[in-house]
This record gives sequence, structure tokens and C-alpha cells, in this order.
Amino acid sequence: MPVSSRIPGFKDLSPLERRRVVAERTDLPKTALEPLDPAAGLSVEQADHMVENVVGVLGIPVGIATNVMVNDSEYLVPMATEEPSVVAAASNASRMTRPHGGFFVSHTGPVMQAQIQLLDVQDPEAARLRILEAREEILELSNAQDPTLVKFGGGARDLTVRVLPTRTGVHVVVHIVVDVRDAMGANAVNTMAEAIAPRVATIAGGRPLLRILTNKADQRIVRARAVFDRDLLGGEEVVDNIVHASAFAEADPYRAATHNKGIMNGISAVVLATGNDTRAVEAGCHSHAVGADGRYTALSHFEKTADGHLSGTLEVPMAVGLVGGATKAHPVARTSIEILGVTSATELAEVIVAVGLAQNLGACRALSAEGIQQGHMRLHARTIAVTAGATAAELDNVVQRLIGDRSIRVEHAEKVLGELRNGSLV
Repeated sequence: MPVSSRIPGFKDLSPLERRRVVAERTDLPKTALEPLDPAAGLSVEQADHMVENVVGVLGIPVGIATNVMVNDSEYLVPMATEEPSVVAAASNASRMTRPHGGFFVSHTGPVMQAQIQLLDVQDPEAARLRILEAREEILELSNAQDPTLVKFGGGARDLTVRVLPTRTGVHVVVHIVVDVRDAMGANAVNTMAEAIAPRVATIAGGRPLLRILTNKADQRIVRARAVFDRDLLGGEEVVDNIVHASAFAEADPYRAATHNKGIMNGISAVVLATGNDTRAVEAGCHSHAVGADGRYTALSHFEKTADGHLSGTLEVPMAVGLVGGATKAHPVARTSIEILGVTSATELAEVIVAVGLAQNLGACRALSAEGIQQGHMRLHARTIAVTAGATAAELDNVVQRLIGDRSIRVEHAEKVLGELRNGSLV
């Protein structure tokens, strides 16, 4: 874990120099960061053991978010994303929290659930009670499937049963509630569900169908809060505008979808960099955005504090792990975990949610101040210039011209590049 994640001038270094600085700040050997070089990262041979029908691998840029302080600990945070401005926005927004102590994060623990769907039950309400009466037996059978998890303090903790009317009749749905410790938990809870399904079906007098985890991880909640400094944000008017933007997202599902996408820009980038399941996390977060009234709303909220600063809060499910899956199989994921220095899945989840709040604030500030295109413009122009074929030596001149012409398109970049090479670019 770095002494400080505040690294002035980090953006001005070359990728190689940035790796050197990260290694120094995290007290890792330089060789530990070698997998971040595509030549030493995930090989086709390794990929062939991870999924089916492999023909190659896809490179995604990995950037480092700086300035992140969570619960008084400093973090340099790897983020895997193809979208310009995401890493910069998360870093800048995190800097704005530092005068007020950074991010403060709490959690409900690493608890996941699996569901067992029971059909053809003649007396659903009575079956529900019979299953609950057998709670201790079912929990014991569940824990027998994973003695290692139990040894490390995890295991099945509770059992709930629901009677669910559906268009194909009444189903009885059993939830097994499991503390999965440092795993994401899918394999553990699925194995338990498979094992207990015949027994609960016998008790209910029905037949089991689906036996699988739910990604609505509403017992694995992480909550982050931070105060963003008014002066660093740009003044009182910017604070007020962000509060208005937040109220818009809370009230309108059309705006909420884009507001929450900004949160996921940060969350998914860290989830991906650490080899965790982006689809599971995204499903959990978006399902959490639907309130008790069935309306989709904003996951985060921004308010003005008594002394005029901006308070931000975010509460989401966060099912991530440090053991199993790509977190161990993918060399870049292993390196990302080393850079972070986290020692538990819960600590990883706390950092991820803090970055989600930071990224959300960055997007809201851009929208509420100069507009999102202004914030994106230079980074987007660089991408367009590279697409048009600009070399490193030509890049700055082409970008400057694209921004000056307010025409950031590939065909214009190709025209500018031609003029540069012909000596007519002024």
C-alpha cells in the first residue's frame, strides 16, 4: 500500500516511467509490473485455458487512478477501460476529497445467496414452513459441501423461503445465504444449491428446477461517502449545479440510466482490471437502482453541506473476490491486486465503490460546469489523431489543430495530418 497516492505530474510521464513510480510507491519490484506490458501479459496459450474456442486476446488500456484515500489508507488503483477521461476524472475527483479525509466506506460483509426453484408443490405455504423447520439440517448439508470455506470462517448462515406467484403457477423459492469470505462466491453457493436441492424438494413435495446464485447481492452492500471541496470543484455555483443534476437523476429514470453509467465507468474499470466479473457487478448495481416502488433511480446522491462543500454518497452491492477465476489466472489481474495491496475481498470492494463515487462526481462536475464534451475533448482528439495515423512526434500538433478547428473527426484528422506532412500546417 503506497505511503501516498498523491503523485503530481504523473500524467506527464511515459508509461514506462509511470510503472517505475508505481513500483516505488507500492514497494514492489519492477518485475512485478512486467505483465502490464502486452508482450509479457496474457498469452494466447493462457487464454486458451480460460475460455473456449480461443483465437487471440484483446488489449484494454490500464491506467492508474491516483489520490485515492479510503478509510485513511492510500491506494493506487488500476482501471481497465477504453473510454477517455475516466481515469483522469476519478483521480481528479479523489484529489478533491483529500482536504476532508478522503472516502469513508462501510460494508455489510461478503454474503451471497443462491436460489432453488421448486415446482409442482401442492401446499406452498405449508411447504415453506416445513423447509424452515428443517433449517439446521439444510445448513449442515450446505456446509458439508465446502469444508475449506467453513474452516476460514465462512459458510451457510441462513435460509429463507418465498412463495412466488408467476404466470406458470405458484413457485416455492428457497434462498441459501452464505458468507463466502474472500471469494466472489458463485462456485460456492452454486455447489451448495445443487447439493440441497433434492432434499428441499422432498420436504416441499415438489421438483427442483433452477439452482443458481442471484446477482442481486442485496446482502453484500458497500456504502461510500465523501466531501468534495467547494473551492477545488470550482465554487459555490458548481456545487449547486451538481446538487440540481443529482436531483434530476433521482427523479427521472432516463437521466438516472446515464448518471449510473457514469458510476459504472469507475466501478467496472476496477472490476475488470482485477479479473472480477463485470457483468455480475453491473447486474447487481442496476437491480439495486430499482427502489421498492419499482422505479429506476440514481444510485448516488449529492447534497450541499452546512459549510458549502459537496457531500456525495453511494450505496451498491459489490460481489468481488480475490480468490478463484481470472483474479488468479490472468497475469494482469494478479498485478493489479499487487498494486492495490488489498488483503480481503471486502477491502477490494470498498476501494471499487469509492472509485465509482469519484468517477460519478467527475462526470457530474463536467456536465454541470463546462459540459461533458469540453472535458472529453483533448483525450478524444488524441484517440482520433492516432486512428488517423499520427505518430508520437505528430500527435500534439494534430490534436491542437483538431481542438482549434472544433472538428474532432477521423476524416478531418487525416486532412490535418496530410497538411502537417506536406509542411503546410500552421
